[in-house]
Amino acid sequence: MTVSEPRFTHLDDEGRARMVDVGGKPVTRRRAVASCTVTMRAETAAAIAGGTVGKGDVLAVARVAGIQAAKRTGEAIPLCHPIPLTSVQVDLSVGPDSVTVTATAETVGQTGVEMEALHACAVAALAIYDMCKSADRGMVIGGLGLVEKTGGASGDWRRD
Repeated sequence: MTVSEPRFTHLDDEGRARMVDVGGKPVTRRRAVASCTVTMRAETAAAIAGGTVGKGDVLAVARVAGIQAAKRTGEAIPLCHPIPLTSVQVDLSVGPDSVTVTATAETVGQTGVEMEALHACAVAALAIYDMCKSADRGMVIGGLGLVEKTGGASGDWRRD
């Protein structure tokens, strides 16, 4: 492998999927932030902001769904380690025609929490879609990505 080639740690020497052994890694504080956006009609965003969606409090349901998803990431992503989370926060910001979802996951452990933050965002966004689909089937979930991560051997990273 040359220096410029990516290193895929979830593959063994024969290219088969494997769960990475993190047993020898040091325990450090780790944090990851992810975000995505649910784009929708202005009327839908206004109903969410005003709390008038017929199914109930969209933001409360999405927040809880995201937190629950972060806690169950190891069950949904096959090669992801189940890790003890010390904190999960899901923030939701309603704009004129969208809801921005930001999830922060933290642990003190031997592996990072990027997947937990991403999973929380994705499921919170899906909960928003589910709560509002009867009024707006044209909603689009997009821009899911890691915003920043801290801790671990690879150090800190932030999206430019």
